[in-house]
Amino acid sequence: MNIQVEQALGTVLKNWRAMTVADMDEAEGSADQFEASFYSFIDTVREWATAELKPFPQTIEQFLALPPILSILDKLPAPLHLNFETEAELIMDNIIRVDDEKYD
Repeated sequence: MNIQVEQALGTVLKNWRAMTVADMDEAEGSADQFEASFYSFIDTVREWATAELKPFPQTIEQFLALPPILSILDKLPAPLHLNFETEAELIMDNIIRVDDEKYD
């Protein structure tokens, strides 16, 4: 796996853990921090995929079956798989979300 993707994934996982144990006073801040790191991670995956994957996968199934992507899915908590797969579809379709369209 690309070093930038690995570092961004590490940040997402750290922020996920922090969010899951945050008390009520910290919950909103932890959630915001997690969300920002998740979309930064997705941007890093997008950059890696568009720069490194030659030829680029033709289907989402091919993309999700790539060893680096399987490694990501192995490390991501199960509740984040659907979010990651949704973002992977956008990467495949070359669609970039604007901040207003990101999950609330």
